Amino acid sequence: MDAIKDLSQSAQTFAHDGQAFMTRCTKPDKKEYLQICRAVAMGFAIMGGIGYIVKLVHIPINQILVGGQ
Repeated sequence: MDAIKDLSQSAQTFAHDGQAFMTRCTKPDKKEYLQICRAVAMGFAIMGGIGYIVKLVHIPINQILVGGQ
């Protein structure tokens, strides 16, 4: 009986916290949306640049170690 009571209490707490979270959430305005888009684009560019540099370094090293013809 105690386990059922704990489970129902956990479900009620989860539902209450979820409802409070949803009421606090707001739709981003245009300025905030553009800021998020810029941050994501910068992340993609940085990660792509790092990947490109790693690939540029990896290919010659791999050719030296493997001795590909």
